[in-house]
Parts: sequence; C-alpha cells; structure tokens
Amino acid sequence: MSFSHTRTVRFADTDAAGVVFFANYLAICHEAYEESLAAAGIELQTFFQNTGVVIPISKSEADYLRPLRPGDKLRITVAPTPLSENSFAIRYEIFKQQGTIEKLAARVRTEHVATSPAKRERVPLPPALATWLATP
Repeated sequence: MSFSHTRTVRFADTDAAGVVFFANYLAICHEAYEESLAAAGIELQTFFQNTGVVIPISKSEADYLRPLRPGDKLRITVAPTPLSENSFAIRYEIFKQQGTIEKLAARVRTEHVATSPAKRERVPLPPALATWLATP
C-alpha cells in the first residue's frame, strides 16, 4: 500500500532552535501510519483491543536532510513492506512543500513486530493488517 498524508509543522514539534526536534520526525511518521490504517478501514479505537496483539517498533532509522520549521507544509508518504508472517517495515519520506515544489526533508524507516503480550512471543499479523500490507 502506498499512502500520502499532509500536515503542518506546529510549534510543539520544534526544539529551542525552532526546528523540528529529531524524535518528532518519528512522531510525524507515526501519525501518517495511523492515518493510512484509518484510510484502509481499520478502526483504530478497537483494533488492538479486538486482536490481543501489540505491534511495537523493533527498529528505526532516519536520515535528516533539511530542517523543518513551524508553518512548513509537509507531505509524508507511507510505503509498508511485509518482512515475515509477523513483521513488516515502513518506509517514509517527508517532503517540505514550497508552493508547487517539494523538497525531500527526511527519510525514515521503521520495523514492526506482532507480539502477544500474554504469551510474550511473536504471533502472525492480524488479518486486517496483513490485508493493509497487501493492498497496492
């Protein structure tokens, strides 16, 4: 599935220097991830309650290419890829929009693993999430 989300950088996203704090790039990406799930029809309020599965991030990496400041308009792309029956990766690209021109501001990649809190082991991805991953 490929998905695109837009948002504006807020003061709360930034540090004392007035640029987006490095960890908030992950928060911005996670927001886009949640929006892509909702757009695919996954009910976020009940998704984890109904499956008995948690899907923590097991790895993350980021390349920060240009600073982002309050008021900047962003477009975040979300491109998930299955890794196994119980894990997947998401590649994000954050673009800074300047009129009709977009400049790549960051590349982020996260890996997620489906686990059972009760069993404390990996489990297969819930069907709705597997469908989300398989959607072109």
